[in-house]
Amino acid sequence: MNLFNVYPLIPVTIAKGEGCKLWDEQGTEYLDLYGGHAVISIGHTHPHYVKQLKEQLDQIAFYSNSIQIPIQKDFATKLGELSGLPDYSLFLVNSGAEANENAIKVASFATGKSGFIAFSGGFHGRTSGSVALTDNPKIVAPCNAREDFHILPFGDLDAVEEVMKTNSIAGIIVEGIQGVGGIQVPSAAFLQGLSSLSKKYEAKLILDEVQSGYGRTGKFFAFQWAGIQPDLISMAKGMGNGFPIGGLLISPEFKASYGLLGTTFGGNHLACAAGLAVLEVLETEKLQANALELGEKLKAELAQISGIIDVRGKGLMIGFDLDRDAAPVRSELVNKYHMFCGSAGKKETIRLLPPLSVEWNQLNSFLVALKEILSSN
Repeated sequence: MNLFNVYPLIPVTIAKGEGCKLWDEQGTEYLDLYGGHAVISIGHTHPHYVKQLKEQLDQIAFYSNSIQIPIQKDFATKLGELSGLPDYSLFLVNSGAEANENAIKVASFATGKSGFIAFSGGFHGRTSGSVALTDNPKIVAPCNAREDFHILPFGDLDAVEEVMKTNSIAGIIVEGIQGVGGIQVPSAAFLQGLSSLSKKYEAKLILDEVQSGYGRTGKFFAFQWAGIQPDLISMAKGMGNGFPIGGLLISPEFKASYGLLGTTFGGNHLACAAGLAVLEVLETEKLQANALELGEKLKAELAQISGIIDVRGKGLMIGFDLDRDAAPVRSELVNKYHMFCGSAGKKETIRLLPPLSVEWNQLNSFLVALKEILSSN
């Protein structure tokens, strides 16, 4: 049996990881500046993370949500403490797409409406509702298309209000920072405006923090830079440092009822052990502060390099545009310098999403390699 071939693969097989370093089968060392799409938040095979998962695996790895699972409450308590949102409730799932799917469902239940607004350049997942709100016709199947889902220009509050005046809108979904769209940072005024409009028209504001959350931008969630309080917040990627886990934070205005939402695997013992270990490392190693300090320093250095025409982002969620196609540059970074980074948005864009434990000497080695490539081509 063959695998269903939907991924363009880098011809490297990784056999081992530690911190921000990876090694292939031949023992060649690579620098990971992408973290597997922002998933590796605290570094590969972090000792505390490995210890916590092994200990949980020795006890019990899984049972369903039909029983009490105390580690879920431990996880929720620590998440509330570190995020600054202790009065929100947590619903645990397995991925970012599931988190967004449940977010739009909760908003629709609460308002009795079916319409939603999303934005150009946005990416919210590949499940039925989330993909219908994603600005990429290539991945929206005919069965996903919905007439009452509106994708509007990113940053345009007037367009949002025009749609909300004449349509039954249950919610607005927006990324804290657009990731797949090329690291597009919404202005504080835009997010504040969306918050005001959602209240004015009795809709719910959903912040998709799947990629931009968990300390990556220097605050726990990217929307916190704008000083707003969303109704619903979706999370995943960095939550489990590689173990599949996602979550939805639900503001106190929503009332839970039995059977409203459900999941088989979400919130299992092993997933919660992974999630709790990540939070503990984020706190004890002050990785959120590290992300902000090193990220801002890295952006400043990137802006000085000839061949780079724009640098965007916050903390360690950075995108920059070259004055040329980025694909050959990324290939040379892998093949000659043994460094992984990512693509996003336009063909000229390079995306950096390293583990939050990255050190400056590692980032500086990337800068040196990038300067050499851009000056020699």
